[in-house]
Amino acid sequence: MKYLRFLLLGVLAVLLVAIALANRAPVTLRLLAPETGEFLGFSWAVQLPLFLVIFASLLIGLLLGFVWEWMREHRIRSGAAKTARHAAWLEGEVERLKTTHEAPKDEVLALLDKTAR
Repeated sequence: MKYLRFLLLGVLAVLLVAIALANRAPVTLRLLAPETGEFLGFSWAVQLPLFLVIFASLLIGLLLGFVWEWMREHRIRSGAAKTARHAAWLEGEVERLKTTHEAPKDEVLALLDKTAR
């Protein structure tokens, strides 16, 4: 299984390098459209290789997806924590009741209770 994982990572690395080599042409990224930038007097632009734009877009999309999913599952995690606290409290309550419980007065019941523990 370890070799299969290394093979998959190697194939992924080769694909990423192939994409990077095929998309080396510089592209201009602008914060605003040229007309809007001229109107506002603010026109920020940078030239980057296309593969950097592609990889950065993928990375930002993954990070946004992880954060969105983490926020969406908050309700589930808090419910699970509340249930775990309640279960721990119930276990403590059972132990407390076992220690305060008086021994049965009947000898047969006492023997059954001993064998059940």
